[in-house]
Amino acid sequence: MVKFLKPNKAVIVLQGRYAGRKAVIIRAFDDGTRDRAYGHCLVAGIKKYPAKVIRKDSAKKTAKKSRVKAFIKLVNYRHLMPTRYTLDVDLKDVVTIDSLQSKDKKVSAAKETKKRFEERFKTGKNRWFFTKLRF
Repeated sequence: MVKFLKPNKAVIVLQGRYAGRKAVIIRAFDDGTRDRAYGHCLVAGIKKYPAKVIRKDSAKKTAKKSRVKAFIKLVNYRHLMPTRYTLDVDLKDVVTIDSLQSKDKKVSAAKETKKRFEERFKTGKNRWFFTKLRF
């Protein structure tokens, strides 16, 4: 079988607290691990999307509207929908399996992820990833 859930692939989370949110795969575990015997992957996604910025907004208001909140999670393959998009944000050094072990490591990893997502958003690239899914 062809592996198409590769690192940097944008996916949509289908189940759980972050259902309907976009995320990017950081590491894939096709054969599972000892504690999770099924195929799953480590994802970092957007918990809160940036708001729409208009021309008359002040610089302070624009900065506030451009904020992003991030989450980090291990997700079963069955709860992900792959997309055709990729996101070339380097999160491999920030988000690891070890960062999920304790609360303070996870919080610091999420903050660093948030910072990198915001930098990416401000460059104007990957606009699809930073917009809410509408149905």
